[in-house]
Amino acid sequence: MGGETVVNLGQMLEDSCRRYPDRVAVIHEKTRLTYGDLNRDVNALGIHLQKLGIGKDDKVALMLGNCPEFVISYFAAVRIGAVAVTLNAMSTPYELRHLLSDSDAKVFITAAALAKRFDEIRSDVPHCRHLLTTGGYGNSGAFQDALAANAGSPVCPDIVEEDPAAMIYTSGLTGKPLGAVLTHGNLLNQSKLLPLFDSSERERCLAIIPFFHSFGAAANMLNPLRIGGSMVLMERFTLDGIFGTIQNEKVTYVAAVPRLFLGMVFHDKAGSYDIRSLRFCITGGSAIAPEFIPLFREKFDVILVEGYGLTEAAPICSVSRIQMPVKPGSIGVTIPGVEAAVVDDGGTELPRGEVGELVIRGENVMQGYYKAADMTAQVIRDGWLHTGDLARIDGDGYIFLTGRKKRMVITSGFNVYPREVEIVLEMHPAVARARIDSKPDLMRGEIVKAFIIPKGGAPADEKDIMRHCRTYLSSYKIPREIEFV
Repeated sequence: MGGETVVNLGQMLEDSCRRYPDRVAVIHEKTRLTYGDLNRDVNALGIHLQKLGIGKDDKVALMLGNCPEFVISYFAAVRIGAVAVTLNAMSTPYELRHLLSDSDAKVFITAAALAKRFDEIRSDVPHCRHLLTTGGYGNSGAFQDALAANAGSPVCPDIVEEDPAAMIYTSGLTGKPLGAVLTHGNLLNQSKLLPLFDSSERERCLAIIPFFHSFGAAANMLNPLRIGGSMVLMERFTLDGIFGTIQNEKVTYVAAVPRLFLGMVFHDKAGSYDIRSLRFCITGGSAIAPEFIPLFREKFDVILVEGYGLTEAAPICSVSRIQMPVKPGSIGVTIPGVEAAVVDDGGTELPRGEVGELVIRGENVMQGYYKAADMTAQVIRDGWLHTGDLARIDGDGYIFLTGRKKRMVITSGFNVYPREVEIVLEMHPAVARARIDSKPDLMRGEIVKAFIIPKGGAPADEKDIMRHCRTYLSSYKIPREIEFV
């Protein structure tokens, strides 16, 4: 493939568009975009953004589901040297106020149905001057008008691997989300992983994990586009919808969180679908019980491998390989361009087999947290990213997670930092103190559980507290259980 001189994501996409102009790149409901179509739309939106005054290093915020507009917006921003700030589509106005203020985003691109959340806070984010809404690809709206009004190619500045390309917010230990700045080099490293699975340009992935999640963007957008493959996008789904899509679109791989694969194994109608096109699946985002990996293969005759990553590492750090021996409970070996070690509390590397904090170094490690040098210095020390996870590495380089050093809940692949939820709970007039913990859950891995001390010893209304949480927090952060103590 002709990607040896690629130094930025815009070039990566252009390379694929030049080689495969007529191949289908994006499938979404009844829409099918070829690489030629995608390149045309990316250029058109890039020109529009430049007309709005957006240039190199400016921030363009996207709050979209898995739709063609996300892919177009992401690559239009990075092609002109701007930074794509990918925001969780579940963000509440309370969360959005911080995300848009902290990121310095000048443009906000979202679905028309979600624009009301921005309207509620518009006066609090005066620097975000431009709202671009979409009612669905091909439908009328500001987004489609921008594509129709511009032809040709934008004037692209020099963009090198060290330049920022994307910013993804991850909740910090202080309770305020921090923007992890990922460079073109970080993301190009992540785009080269499909060859590890003997993949070809005929690869077709099912994109269920949201693209605003770093795992979804790397595994289901950057990787297929790098090799000239196709993406089948799903925003809303059922298990029957997933099996039907794999069958009808001849999907060859799925990268998702454990909950999806557990659901597939237990689905009583699984046997009525023909999914022989499926070659392999990758589970990540949270731990999966080791015994389910052989169970999945036995039921579907499809290899399920486990990977590991974190937003600050763009995110993938390690993954099992289909051509290597499977070691139950392992998250595999490091990907090319990445090193892993295990260290003690003083930062000294421990011998193989001993348990300590897992640290990562390499091409995938973020540039740092945006406008938060002190927090960056806490997690990146001497070039090593401290993950906060406890692990051991065996003599063959396989990594095994053993626990967590930092307080965090991972539910359905999303990280929830307890302090952020505790702050919101303690804003409620009936709550004196709150403590968030995790509780094991088969389908989600973990759920968020709240322990609450009522104010003045008076009984608190659990339903009222839950309504309060829904006002301020994305749905995955809301406690599934509350216990008054």
